[in-house]
Amino acid sequence: MKNVRKLTEGAMLLAAFTVLFLISMYLPFVGMVSSLFLAVPFILFAAKYEGKWTIVFVVASILLSIIVGSFLSLPLALSFGTTGAVMGYLIQKKKERMTIFIASSFVLLINIIGMYAVSIVFFNMDIINEMINTMKDSIKMSTDMLKNLGQEKQAENTVKQFTRGLEMVRTLIPTLFVLTSFILTLMIQLVSYPIVKRFGVEIKKWKPFKDLSLPRSLLWYLLITLFANMVLNPQEGTYLFAVLLNLTYVLQFLMIFQGYTFMFYYFDAKGISKSVAVILAVFSFIIPIFLYIIGILGIIDLGFDLRKKFKKES
Repeated sequence: MKNVRKLTEGAMLLAAFTVLFLISMYLPFVGMVSSLFLAVPFILFAAKYEGKWTIVFVVASILLSIIVGSFLSLPLALSFGTTGAVMGYLIQKKKERMTIFIASSFVLLINIIGMYAVSIVFFNMDIINEMINTMKDSIKMSTDMLKNLGQEKQAENTVKQFTRGLEMVRTLIPTLFVLTSFILTLMIQLVSYPIVKRFGVEIKKWKPFKDLSLPRSLLWYLLITLFANMVLNPQEGTYLFAVLLNLTYVLQFLMIFQGYTFMFYYFDAKGISKSVAVILAVFSFIIPIFLYIIGILGIIDLGFDLRKKFKKES
């Protein structure tokens, strides 16, 4: 009887997935939105049933996506399927929201890296490289126009600046992948969780933003990375340079996140309105130099455990 119920519910969720999948594949603008809901059937199924049944469900959805679409549509089903399945499994295990977010982001990151690698190896198509080359061509056209207007020096400086920026983008591809996985996972959760809750699945609430805190070990990773960068001083363009640069950017991003959470904690502890913290957060994005201040605040918070000191004072 239980197996019949699983099969029935699985078939219904597969049907829902197929509809969403077809919309995502063949309706360009609507599909961008509907693709965020692709994880919902997987979350629902994985949150209710055992892991082995979830694997069967994911495999069935992948086969179905190949039938109704093509092999080129496989990455879409695989990435959202595995990410949704991990979310559902961890929800079933009553894990914290942060744990679910990090784990599902990691799974999505693996999918993104896998898709990128497959596109290069099997299809000889580097999307990011092609975008960079296209931008270089447009820059070249713009500089030619400037040269024709007699502004050769300005044209040369413009080319150097933009070329260096584009090469930096190429180097920071891993960081872009990490940030993309975080943002996309957050968007999936924002649209999926309200639907999942309506079907009776209990999901733990987020801790208040002010109470979120990253592991202190991240601070050591940042210090080690910065120290290695200073001592080794890798040459630009080398593999070591790319690794250290990406690690630095990712860890700095996490320190900024820590800084924001501490800012909200401090304002709450002092009885200051949240709206002030929100305004300051928005303001920091407008004027980038304030991001460095927020990042330093995050480093100090992790290093000296400022929150514990505020608790003692209060």
